Amino acid sequence: MMLRIAGTVNDSIVDGTGIRFTIFTQGCPHHCVGCHNPETHDFNGGKDIDTDELIEKIKKNPLLDGVTFSGGEPFIQAEILAALGKKIKALGLNIVTYTGYTFEELYENRDKNGWDKLLEVTDYLIDGKFKIDKKDWTAKFRGSSNQRYLDCQESIRQGKAVEIEP
Repeated sequence: MMLRIAGTVNDSIVDGTGIRFTIFTQGCPHHCVGCHNPETHDFNGGKDIDTDELIEKIKKNPLLDGVTFSGGEPFIQAEILAALGKKIKALGLNIVTYTGYTFEELYENRDKNGWDKLLEVTDYLIDGKFKIDKKDWTAKFRGSSNQRYLDCQESIRQGKAVEIEP
């Protein structure tokens, strides 16, 4: 399966706990002012990559704790990322997904465009648009204080956002 990406980072320590392989998806409808990755907004930018190629890159790093789906907006390519996520989980790695949507928006529309499938493979969800007026250097793994670090599976079980400390 082909995924549209802006790029990858092989050993990130800023995109979730532990050492992570980060995939920056291409295309974002949110266009947050002050976005850390504005080059990912254009849906026609980036490049296509086979998800099997990404799995091979992930397998080459024995130090990884997990994989992070960042953006762009990962939920734009939810079905493809969910399929990739299943392969990542089979390797014993956890998944962090960043999104400009809130958990509530995703949960209410979970039957739309494979959102439920991506939520099902996500261990930790960092939700909410970046808001420059709420920029917070102390919010671990988040850019602004309105963004939440959620236990995604517990949030799904309870049907409401369950915040945790990273």
